[in-house]
Amino acid sequence: MVNKPFRKQIKMSLNSEAAETIGLQALGWLASNEELLPVFLGASGASVSDLKSQAGDPAFLASILDFVTMDDAWVVAFCDSAGLDYAHPMAARQALPGGAQVNWT
Repeated sequence: MVNKPFRKQIKMSLNSEAAETIGLQALGWLASNEELLPVFLGASGASVSDLKSQAGDPAFLASILDFVTMDDAWVVAFCDSAGLDYAHPMAARQALPGGAQVNWT
């Protein structure tokens, strides 16, 4: 049997206010990314005006974090620019509407 390296799982819990702050940071990062913003807009159906008008909506911020967390490179780029731990976007996503982990057992 081959031993696989043990990988420590970071469990983090954020309150909704902290999660929304990270969502807003992700929104700002995404809005300033000329390559990625059109991809998000196309995939979500959102418009540039939606970015402004829905910035205070936790569900919209959740969709931003859903998008950013789809790709590890995007998570790394966002977290590096915001000075966040790489686990923060997913923890924030889980604290926003629809982000609760499902336990099937």
